[in-house]
Amino acid sequence: MKIDLTDTTASKINKALVQGRRAIGTPAVGMVLTLVIVTDEENAYDALKAAGDASHEHPSRTLVVVKRVSRSPRDRTASRLDAEVRVGADAGTGETVILRLYGEVAGHAQSVVLPLLLPDAPVVVWWPVNAPLDPASDPLGALAQRRVTDTYASEQPVRDLTSRADTYTPGDTDLSWTRITPWRSMLAAALDQVVCEVETVEVEGEEFNPSCELLAMWLADRLDVPVKRSLSSGPGLTAVRMHTDSGPIVLDRADGSLATLSIQGQPDRAVALKRRDTAELIAEELRRLDPDDTYASALRFGVDRLNAPAAVAAVPSGEVESSAKGARAGDETAGEGVAEAAGQEAAAQASVKKKAAAK
Repeated sequence: MKIDLTDTTASKINKALVQGRRAIGTPAVGMVLTLVIVTDEENAYDALKAAGDASHEHPSRTLVVVKRVSRSPRDRTASRLDAEVRVGADAGTGETVILRLYGEVAGHAQSVVLPLLLPDAPVVVWWPVNAPLDPASDPLGALAQRRVTDTYASEQPVRDLTSRADTYTPGDTDLSWTRITPWRSMLAAALDQVVCEVETVEVEGEEFNPSCELLAMWLADRLDVPVKRSLSSGPGLTAVRMHTDSGPIVLDRADGSLATLSIQGQPDRAVALKRRDTAELIAEELRRLDPDDTYASALRFGVDRLNAPAAVAAVPSGEVESSAKGARAGDETAGEGVAEAAGQEAAAQASVKKKAAAK
């Protein structure tokens, strides 16, 4: 069932929700959270479809906030709120309200959303695109216990990862991190099968793919070993190679679907490691609403520390040469001092012998 409201208010939207539930014969609907989706008109359909699929696992009230920009200068000053209320089969297993904000009201979206939140239920805010660099300080993000962004949709993913680390607040997460959950599980399981010491790691994947960077940062943070980030044509993550004192451990996925796990002394095994769609990623994030400390630790490790050269390699060649010359000069000076001391000792011994002979 769909109910269209033009130039409406939050109070009228709540009344429409009650009316819709009564019309379909379900006055009480069991919903576990409120999912707020902040997006534009272009990406609203895909985000709403993903949320609808995820609602089969997590029944929720979905509020889609679309800030409309009017082309006419006259319309830009007019504030208006239009809403589309969906209940029943049109809203998955919960309720859906699409909010279109015009004019000045677009700058106060939190005032529209706040009366529509489910009482005594967690709030999750998701930005499919155009996420703020500091989600916790955003007016809508301040209403939520969990804030979901997607660095992969950013124009400069690596720069945004650095900004996310600087502004991280417990409750922040990223779908680029969610995408590597199967990789992290498979690599941890592989290390549990052998007794070894990891020496170096190489992570191979597409350029400017934040999931590759996050996986490399996680490995470097947890294993405390050098991690090299190498490039490939994709799709996404393609391989992780861990060099250990017991032989290499390689997880290679060339086609984006099926991967091969190779461990020294064991036969190669094919493992399912397909690329998941957005609905699966959102469903996974909604399973836990507590802060993700592992993500925070990996994020704070820093992209700049990947591929960091050794301390000696960081010294300019001129300084290395001058240091070497100084060392050689020091050796020569030390040698001259030793020879002089030896000569003085020999002279002293000769004088003692002469005095003894005279007596």
